[in-house]
Amino acid sequence: MLPLRDNIPSRTIPIVTYALLAITSLAFLVQAAADNTGEARVAERLGMVPARVLHPDQEHLVPVPTEFQGRLVLAEKPLPAAWLPDWLTPLTCVFLHGSLMHLLGNMWFLYIFGDNVEDRLGHVGYLIFYLAAGCAASLAHLVTNAESTIPTVGASGAIAGVMGAYMLLYPRAVVLSLVPLGPIIQTMAIPAPFFLGIWFLLQVVSGVASTAEVAGVAWWAHIGGFALGFVVAAALRAIGETRPPVEERRFANQWGRVERQRRYRDKFWN
Repeated sequence: MLPLRDNIPSRTIPIVTYALLAITSLAFLVQAAADNTGEARVAERLGMVPARVLHPDQEHLVPVPTEFQGRLVLAEKPLPAAWLPDWLTPLTCVFLHGSLMHLLGNMWFLYIFGDNVEDRLGHVGYLIFYLAAGCAASLAHLVTNAESTIPTVGASGAIAGVMGAYMLLYPRAVVLSLVPLGPIIQTMAIPAPFFLGIWFLLQVVSGVASTAEVAGVAWWAHIGGFALGFVVAAALRAIGETRPPVEERRFANQWGRVERQRRYRDKFWN
């Protein structure tokens, strides 16, 4: 399911979300330009490598795709030292990405859900929350893949934290989404808790069934970030540290079945 937009307006301009979008995109451009120079890859220097974080004084080997006799095989090379202290890489890795599609997917989800969470937490609180969620996600991956020498990059864990907070703070929200139904792609208005709950369940199933080395995805970072976002948002709301929610808006009728699905949703929640 690909979210297109939600039905929660924002009271303020989400300057922190926009800044995160810009900074992360700029970091990717710098990363791509640096990688093209032939020097050590930025992901190896600023990405989080669990084994290097836990054992910074040891030499580590990283698998590298290499062509051998016409076939692509995995070889190993020494992992270069980080440009910063290793304990900082769980944060710096949040601003790096492995590919353009990796970046675009993450930035789109941040754009959809970030403004509303920022609206409830305030600009400064939201920035602290986002960085904390990113670090928590990195630590979740670190604990579950302690011996991995593969650099971990991506804002997915921090954005998962935003999604977890959104699920808690907006239980009646609706997400207009593209849903593949066999060969047909349908536009559907889906309750946000269902959309985000399905996403979280897929992360748990994938995390249990896979490892980062096999799947290439830090599933437990997603799980850790989402869980922290949900819990922190619940705690902040309980002590009255969140702004009140705004009134939902209705999707326009030109979206086909959206209005009818909204009525079904209201009947379900009421």
